[in-house]
Amino acid sequence: MGRKLVYYVACTIDGFIARPDGSFDCFLFEGEHFPYLCGAFPETLPVHLRTALSITAGARRFDTVLMGRNTYEVGLREGITSPYAPLRQFVVSRSMEQSPDPDVELWRDSPLPLAQQLKSEPGKDIWLCGGAKLAGALIAEIDELILKINPVIIGQGIPLFEGAASTFACKLIEQRLFDNGFLLRHLSITPPTGK
Repeated sequence: MGRKLVYYVACTIDGFIARPDGSFDCFLFEGEHFPYLCGAFPETLPVHLRTALSITAGARRFDTVLMGRNTYEVGLREGITSPYAPLRQFVVSRSMEQSPDPDVELWRDSPLPLAQQLKSEPGKDIWLCGGAKLAGALIAEIDELILKINPVIIGQGIPLFEGAASTFACKLIEQRLFDNGFLLRHLSITPPTGK
C-alpha cells in the first residue's frame, strides 16, 4: 500500500476537536503524554513550538499536511504563516484569495482530487490536521485515525467530522493510556463500500 491519509487530531471524550468558538483551552498541554507525542510525531508541532522546546528531530511519519482554513488561521492570527515547515503544506479553502506564504499551497477546489493525487505520489504519509469540514469531505479517503483523546467532556463544540453521511467501520490498531487520563488511540477506517 502507498501513502496513507491519517487524521491525527486532538479531541475530547465526547468527540469535539474544539469549543464552539474554535478554542481548545480544555486540552492537556502538559503531562507525561506530551514528551511522548513530541518524540513520536515531532513534525506535527508548529515550528515556533519546536524551536521553543529545542526539538530538532525531522519528520518521522508525515511529509505533507492538509489543513482547512479555520485550522490554518489559528497560527495565522499569531503571525505564523508557515506553521509546519518543512512539511509540504496545503490549505484547503474556497474563500481564501491567496496563500500568505510561498511555502503554503492554497487548494481552492474539492479536496478529494488533492487527497487522491497526494496518496498516489511516493513519500511518507499525509497528515490531515483538521478541521471538521475538511475531515467530513475527505472521510472516504482517510485510512487511519490517530486520536489524542483528552480526559474532558465539553458537551458541545466542533465535531471530529462535519457532514459525513455514511457509517464507517473502524478497527483498533493500538492504544496507549497515560496516567493523567490522556488516551492515544490509533484506528484504521474502512468506507462502507470498501476502497
